[in-house]
Amino acid sequence: MLKKFTAVILTALLAASLAACNTESTNETATAASAQVQSTSEVQTQNETQAQTEAESETSSSSTVSGVTTSAKVTSNGAIDATDFFTDRDLLQTADVSSAEKYVLSDGKSISITSAGIYILSGSAKDVTVSVDVADDEKVQLVLDGATITNSDSPCIYVKNADKVFITTTSSENSLSVTGSFTADGETNTDAVIYSKDDVILNGVGSLEINSTANGITSKDDLKITGGTITINSTADALEANDSIAVADGKININSQKDGLHAEDSDDDSKGYIYICGGTFNITAADDGIHAITIAQIDGGEITVNAAEGIEATYVQINDGTINITSGDDGINASQKSGSYNTLAEFNGGTISIEMGAGDTDGIDSNGDLVINGGTININGQSPFDYDGNGELNGGTLIVNGTQTETLANQMMGGRGGMGNMGSRENMPNDMQGGFPG
Repeated sequence: MLKKFTAVILTALLAASLAACNTESTNETATAASAQVQSTSEVQTQNETQAQTEAESETSSSSTVSGVTTSAKVTSNGAIDATDFFTDRDLLQTADVSSAEKYVLSDGKSISITSAGIYILSGSAKDVTVSVDVADDEKVQLVLDGATITNSDSPCIYVKNADKVFITTTSSENSLSVTGSFTADGETNTDAVIYSKDDVILNGVGSLEINSTANGITSKDDLKITGGTITINSTADALEANDSIAVADGKININSQKDGLHAEDSDDDSKGYIYICGGTFNITAADDGIHAITIAQIDGGEITVNAAEGIEATYVQINDGTINITSGDDGINASQKSGSYNTLAEFNGGTISIEMGAGDTDGIDSNGDLVINGGTININGQSPFDYDGNGELNGGTLIVNGTQTETLANQMMGGRGGMGNMGSRENMPNDMQGGFPG
């Protein structure tokens, strides 16, 4: 009887053990299936994020894509409506290099990129040109990861065709130099260390030094800077673009024997503008620190200029920022360079300090109207203001040679100084009120 009872107990225990094993196995299978679903979901999310990044949402605030980002403090009510200037990818300072193609630079071995994608460049080499020639709707990102190129007569980076090319620095030091006279590419005068026929965006978390016997960076379209530390030594313009130069952030050090920033389209005088809403500039230039054919608009940033003239454009508008100018000639000069705009120097905010050289020099010189609505302007020199049109002082703080003043003493005696309103934006053509023409 005892044996039968024991056998029954053992049989029951064995059945319970087998059931537990089956349940655990079922749970493991469910857990594995759940993990697989989660993994698939994560991949899907990553793919959606990548797709969103590639699509480049035209948001102008800080980027929502993961990584190191910066913000563009743009405005919509200035001479230029800048709300759509910077895309999320423009502001993203790091690249997703998980599927990037890697190149180690080697002497005399140029690199030709013919398809969209992300490419990492590292190493040191001489006589190497990285050329980009892709479809009109394709984007390329060049990631400089400790890259040094020294050429004798050709660009280090040459963009022949693309929708847009990003040049992004990792947390590394990078250097691009051309030491001799540039050689043309057929009818194209490739006279810059970075020469592009299309849009170029410079960003990143590292440094890039450029040394040039001509221009530093040239874009025949738009040139944007949103991050990184960029140092340029050039015998011609340091930053040059046909359509526009726009800067949201970054540290930019320039030593130029011509202009620091120069925007001009010789075939279309409605283009060639410069927009700055952030960043730190240290500019030493033999000619102009900042030169735009149409509009030079400053909405922010810290700008230090030592040049023959600090800022020059047909329409100069300063809305914010800290600007320190030491000039041998005029500190800020609004002169008629474009037939598409009226000549105006307009101040709505910011802190501006101007130190002028001796002789026939002016702190603020406008060949048209001068309008001051706000900001703090501190001028040291013989002639603080020179305007040919109307002078209008509506607000702000003016300090001339250490003394605060509430008058616009005009050096140009023929000018129609006073408190009229003909110089205000409300009395300008519609294409100057709150937007740059398409």
